[in-house]
Amino acid sequence: MPRGRFITFEGGEGTGKSTQARRLATHLRALGREVVETREPGGSPGAEAVRHVLLSGAAEPLGPQAEALLFAAARADHVDMLIVPALAAGRTVVCDRFIDSTRVYQGALGDVPDGLLDALEQVAAAAARPDLTFVLDVPAEIGLARAAGRGAVADRFEKQGADYHEKIRAAFLARAAADPARCVVVDASGDAHQVAAEIARLAAERLAPEAAS
Repeated sequence: MPRGRFITFEGGEGTGKSTQARRLATHLRALGREVVETREPGGSPGAEAVRHVLLSGAAEPLGPQAEALLFAAARADHVDMLIVPALAAGRTVVCDRFIDSTRVYQGALGDVPDGLLDALEQVAAAAARPDLTFVLDVPAEIGLARAAGRGAVADRFEKQGADYHEKIRAAFLARAAADPARCVVVDASGDAHQVAAEIARLAAERLAPEAAS
């Protein structure tokens, strides 16, 4: 059976990753594809347990390197238990955050050395390389306002200030520019329906002929 396609969504806080991941999954199902929706950190029982530790801020005092190790541990379980089996079964996997978030938050912002991140990525994610990554882009102030509007308690990363989030935005754009064969930047500041339509169009274009069939 041909390997399924692996699509990830990346971007800063409040860019609409979760919403647009769900919308694309619905669109692809309407085209007849079997789709698995998942997220990081999390996506498998072991990874969901680590998610609570990371997003609660409990690991923050340990520093960015320790956080990177925890993200890698969660990712390894997620990849082994959910992503690889789904891809092997020919399903399309749509994931809210993946390797690029670690490279941005712990790497570009946390100054974790590239060599360590390379090694962790090789161990945790070598068997699951994304075919297509949508980097959703909005100005930091818009993203933070959206995140605040959800009414939930700010997590470990949402509580940071606007300057931090502009650096996050710049780092994601730099990641996309460095890997244009995989990454495509989408202006997510507009109407969610229009953004979803653009993402569906780009998915069909980038993953043709499979995504368009």
